[in-house]
Amino acid sequence: MPTEASNAHDYRVLLLAPTRRDGRVTQELLQRANVSCSLSEGVTSVAAEIEAGVGALLFTDAALGDPQFSQVLGAFSHQPPWSDIPVVLLSHGGPSPPNMVRALDALRNVTLLERPTSSRTLLSSLQAALRARARQYQLRGQIEALRTSEAALRDADHRKDVFLATLAHELRNPLAPIRHAAHILTSPRLAPNQLQWAQTVIQRQAAHMALLLDDLLDIARITRGKLELKRKQVRLTEIVDAAVEAARPLLDSKNHQLSVKLPAEELTLNVDPVRLAQILSNLLTNAAKYTDPAGHIELAGGVLNGNSLCLSVQDDGIGITPEALARIFQMFLQIDGTSARAEGGLGIGLALVQGLVALHGGTVEASSAGPGQGSKFVLCLPLTAPETTELRTASADTPPATTVGRRILIAEDNRDAADMLAMLLNLAGHEVRVAHGGRAAVAIAQTFRPEIAILDIGMPDLNGYEVARELRRQSWGAGIYLVAVSGWGGESDRQRAMQAGFDRHLTKPVDPGSLEAVLAKK
Repeated sequence: MPTEASNAHDYRVLLLAPTRRDGRVTQELLQRANVSCSLSEGVTSVAAEIEAGVGALLFTDAALGDPQFSQVLGAFSHQPPWSDIPVVLLSHGGPSPPNMVRALDALRNVTLLERPTSSRTLLSSLQAALRARARQYQLRGQIEALRTSEAALRDADHRKDVFLATLAHELRNPLAPIRHAAHILTSPRLAPNQLQWAQTVIQRQAAHMALLLDDLLDIARITRGKLELKRKQVRLTEIVDAAVEAARPLLDSKNHQLSVKLPAEELTLNVDPVRLAQILSNLLTNAAKYTDPAGHIELAGGVLNGNSLCLSVQDDGIGITPEALARIFQMFLQIDGTSARAEGGLGIGLALVQGLVALHGGTVEASSAGPGQGSKFVLCLPLTAPETTELRTASADTPPATTVGRRILIAEDNRDAADMLAMLLNLAGHEVRVAHGGRAAVAIAQTFRPEIAILDIGMPDLNGYEVARELRRQSWGAGIYLVAVSGWGGESDRQRAMQAGFDRHLTKPVDPGSLEAVLAKK
């Protein structure tokens, strides 16, 4: 018999016989045919047993005349919409009294067998009834699955709405000081210290916006399986130092006491150092946010069973409820009552941590004794044997890369973005031409003959891919170094840029330092 039903009684035949002897004989017959059967003492017990679960009912027309049969009809009326309990009714034939007719109409799913009937006919009818009941259970399972799916979709939709509202709020936060600082820069009475302050504000807030967008891109790449780790041999202390440095401003601003306890022996890991430092800094930042000022945070590590490195971040902060703990790593999650403490969080930090840890082949778990009892996050990574390659660091006397003045073409339909980038490159000693559309870029390139072309992908007339192909077709175009700039930073976007003839792909907002590094290497 199918297994969709979850109740042990869901496939039993509930038998109400006119005599005890008839009941025992029928029960033995059904048991020999491997059909589960329960004997009922009377109509009242049938009504109660229906609520406990039943596959089919078997009784004679005499039961229909019982004054208490209305209780059975009441039990039928309380069945869920998917349920239509099959009834096999043994009848003497002939006309039925009006009360029996009304009872049959209420039962609906009835198979009538005239008595006497053969055992084979009775078994066949009951087995058909149980198969019909099994299909109802399948429908029940589908309905429950749809309800679960609908609830999950509603929850995801709600979290999405909360996330979008939070994202809009968090992007407006840095925009306000940037706008004010930009307005201050227009003042003719600006003092040198005010100029420096305005510049610092713009740089700091723009970096904050870039971090928000980077987190969004990272979680999208992890979700699509497109993020790749760049593993190398690195000391654990270097990773921890980088993570603490990233979290230090928030830790200090809230006067937290941070203690770091690492293994005495120097551990060398085969990991992506940038991503592992990102994991730890996210956990440290999260602990700092949800711990009241002057709190205590501990970052500890140790080797487990000789083959795993376990790192923990523990705080004495506000703690986590059991309900929230079960959902703590969900994307876009904002725990009720903690939004004021998020301080720039989008609800993706812990989802990002879990994704990055999984890419390293590790696990991360959260625990808390409850509200006000602090929380602890433990991540474990597999240890691999160190490679023979020695760790290398940049030599102190290595000369910095220098940028030689180049002829650079910028194609960008956002005039402010194009003109500001041109000013930045002019100040760095480059000769720059700007086009605010794809066709204009191709026309300017004919006479300017740029060494480097920085092309926005999303231009309205000719997009960046089309401009790149057009420049490569020119007799002088093979030597141009083409840099694609786009708000889309997935691996497929990079591949498409390479196929169009680009040499590099940079994701907006482009960090000036990254662009300078590209130009220096060129």
